[in-house]
Amino acid sequence: MRSLRHRVDILRVIAHPVRIHILEELSKGVKCVSDFGEFLKINQPNVSQHLSLLRRHGVIDFHRDGRLRCYFVKDPVVADLLNILKKDYADSLPSPPSCPVTGQGKYPGKRRR
Repeated sequence: MRSLRHRVDILRVIAHPVRIHILEELSKGVKCVSDFGEFLKINQPNVSQHLSLLRRHGVIDFHRDGRLRCYFVKDPVVADLLNILKKDYADSLPSPPSCPVTGQGKYPGKRRR
């Protein structure tokens, strides 16, 4: 079983728009370094930094095919996380009618920020 620290680290590592995009593409199948330039609009050194971080934390890995590095998703939790992020929720959860401990009070509705 994964420790809480490991689960938090995975979420922290994945929590970047470029890395999420990389993982979405890798979830479709193996991609070589040259493939990333086609769908990411960032320079190669930046792509390499993101790939290195994901690899260092065990989220992805690669194999060599000649001179190419071909990347793939290694951590099975990635597919689940991506599916959750893609879900479209219509509304918020309903508010509680009152305090669950005392049974008193009423949720005021919208709060001012």
